[in-house]
Amino acid sequence: MEENVYSAINLVQTGCPSFFKFISANETGATGGHQCGFYIPKEFAEIALGKRCAKGLELKVSARIIWNDEAITRSNFLYYGMKTRNESRLTRFGKGFEYLRPEYIGALVVFAQTAPNEYHAYVFNSEEGINEFLGVLGLGPTDANKLIHLDGRSSEMREEEAFAKFITSLRVDFPTSDVMSEAARRIEDVIYDHAEYIETNPDAKLISWSDVEYRLFRVIENNRYGKFIREGFSSVDDFIEKANAVLNRRKSRAGKSLEHHLSAIFSGNGVQFEEQIVTEGNKKPDFIFPSAAAYHDVDYPTDNLVFLAAKTTCKDRWRQILNEADRFRDKTKFLCTLQQGMTVKQMSEMAAEKVVLVVPKPYVRTYPTGTPMQIITLADFIRSVKSIQSR
Repeated sequence: MEENVYSAINLVQTGCPSFFKFISANETGATGGHQCGFYIPKEFAEIALGKRCAKGLELKVSARIIWNDEAITRSNFLYYGMKTRNESRLTRFGKGFEYLRPEYIGALVVFAQTAPNEYHAYVFNSEEGINEFLGVLGLGPTDANKLIHLDGRSSEMREEEAFAKFITSLRVDFPTSDVMSEAARRIEDVIYDHAEYIETNPDAKLISWSDVEYRLFRVIENNRYGKFIREGFSSVDDFIEKANAVLNRRKSRAGKSLEHHLSAIFSGNGVQFEEQIVTEGNKKPDFIFPSAAAYHDVDYPTDNLVFLAAKTTCKDRWRQILNEADRFRDKTKFLCTLQQGMTVKQMSEMAAEKVVLVVPKPYVRTYPTGTPMQIITLADFIRSVKSIQSR
């Protein structure tokens, strides 16, 4: 794990204005059109610039950035409010700046304002570091590119009311991951009134469901553990026990969340599938289409079977899927992820193993172009499976 992950976590927890993002292919120049530094979300840019970003304005302010508690750059926050552009960026890092090299595509970078015109930035390029940062803070990949609100104040009032009603209905200390995911989907469908997206725009639905679940999880967590923080602990051992319980739940929940939401989307689209079937030995791929019976029927054509793994992030762990089903050893294997961006080297390795990435449509542009890697949207994947199952 990267050394500074807990420095970043502690900084965010102090309440400093902060956000995280995944470094995209455009930002490193891997797409052939360098976009002049890191994209910065509007909310954070307005804090850095000290002014509201509006069309017709061009704003600039110089800032001191401390990278991974070591290197320092004098960089510029810029806002472009021209007719053809409406975006904010952080630019000017000096020649040979390490973190805009192609090998950092898909790395997670955290920005936090520690004083006027002074910032700390942390870059995590291993899956372990990324998951530790997200897991400890109870965040997910869909929380990228927006201000971090650990207290849930960014939720809409109706959403907060729905969360409170759900918490009141609970008869357990903490709901299981499937119960919480189902509650998040139900609340999202009611509050945001786009139930039809499950068929017409499954990519947007997956992101929205994930967003709502992360917020619901944090509200439940505050409800269940807030009293311990307010009242204190009887001993160090008591504190460590409670802290470990919180951290372990945060880390274990995120992975199952993606599987639960994908299952609901596949069911809502009338696709035949089974989850966590036993293939060979004790191996259990996340999804097999259409069924376990078809997979184990030697007369069933392998070309009519589909394998899909689900991993919230997959910079390092994608290799785990390669041997989960023997019938797919030399066949295409699909991997759905919320990871945003990946290096050309990693994508080439995945392509060589016949892995096809399935990512929500808005995230496709975060990956380098011109590689042998095939990337499809969730809607594309569903259409493909439906076509196979209609034969």
